[in-house]
Amino acid sequence: MKRGDLYRVRHPSGDPRAARVFVVVSRQALLDSTFSTAICAAIYTHGRELGTQVAVGPDEGLKHPSWIFCDDLASVRKSQLTDFVGTLSPAKLSALSRALRIALDIS
Repeated sequence: MKRGDLYRVRHPSGDPRAARVFVVVSRQALLDSTFSTAICAAIYTHGRELGTQVAVGPDEGLKHPSWIFCDDLASVRKSQLTDFVGTLSPAKLSALSRALRIALDIS
């Protein structure tokens, strides 16, 4: 598991959908540790091209054009991150980092 990997999570906590795709945003040191959760950003099929959203789609393994919502972060158990969907390209990882900085108000 690495930062930028996309996983379909079945029955995510607090989500009305049966499954939702998330992208892992945690730093690699945390992912490599025995810590049981990872910070992830939810992916939705509708977006508004905000600075806190990143467009993704079939190039990343998704069926439809979608948006990573960096304003919707969740702690997800690593044991739930088993249904691998795809990986972000280096350019999309860079866009994700910019969107996270905006969402978290980090200079």
